[in-house]
Amino acid sequence: MDYLRRTKGFEGWYFKHQKGEDVIAFIPGVAKSGAFIQVISQSGSRQFDVPELSVERGVIRAGNCLFSKQGCQIDLPGIYGEIRYGPLTPLRSDIMGPFQYLPMQCRHGVISMAHTLAGDISMDNHLHSFDGGRGYLETDKGTSFPRSYQWLQCNDFPATCSLMVSIAHIPLCGTSFTGCICAIIHEGHEYRLATYRGVQILASRENYIKLSQGKLLLEIEIKPAHSGHPLRSPIQGRMSGIIRESSNACIRVRLWDQKEPIFDLQSHHAMYEFVPEQA
Repeated sequence: MDYLRRTKGFEGWYFKHQKGEDVIAFIPGVAKSGAFIQVISQSGSRQFDVPELSVERGVIRAGNCLFSKQGCQIDLPGIYGEIRYGPLTPLRSDIMGPFQYLPMQCRHGVISMAHTLAGDISMDNHLHSFDGGRGYLETDKGTSFPRSYQWLQCNDFPATCSLMVSIAHIPLCGTSFTGCICAIIHEGHEYRLATYRGVQILASRENYIKLSQGKLLLEIEIKPAHSGHPLRSPIQGRMSGIIRESSNACIRVRLWDQKEPIFDLQSHHAMYEFVPEQA
């Protein structure tokens, strides 16, 4: 309960495990409304309330489950198993840049863009093996998710590439703006496009994103496989909102530098959330 009392809003972590079309993400978190673990897979989503959540020496204990940078141990009704992580792939610096020092409604953190997986999860008597799969790890902390945003993440490409992009309505100090953070690691090279680096959002629609920054041009075509599975989201520190996440969206990603193509990659296994501005 001590960690819950110290949490004035919400704090959550996103542990994604993927091998081809098979994906399971665990979202342990804590809010004013209590501690929880959400689970999303290609077949649906679930939420489990847990009696408490604690964080000590980098280990998150949520009910009977453990999460860390080394892996996770899962013990939930109908869902159990263990997955171990290989070396993490952190970004060179905080994805929030200088905005990490400002009073933001929601702070986003990328812990690992990609890492190898070993182990399996049993869900409803079906064994999901993630040996040789890829993982992704991020975190969010604040009071509320943005009122409108789109978020996309994928590290399942024919080439060694991992992508995360978020475009969101950002309230700040009595005003607001549309902010963008995007990180790409392609063949060991990191590309960063962000509001604090002068990115221009040329298009931000449900099925299309286009960003320009200096000599870089990024274009993403998106075809969600379905309307998404429901997940609870924070509003003023309580998990009272609902957003939807697609676990197997089809995407085509193209990046240019000085009009020279860097890559043109496609995947059928992207995670995607789109929350439009309400009329």
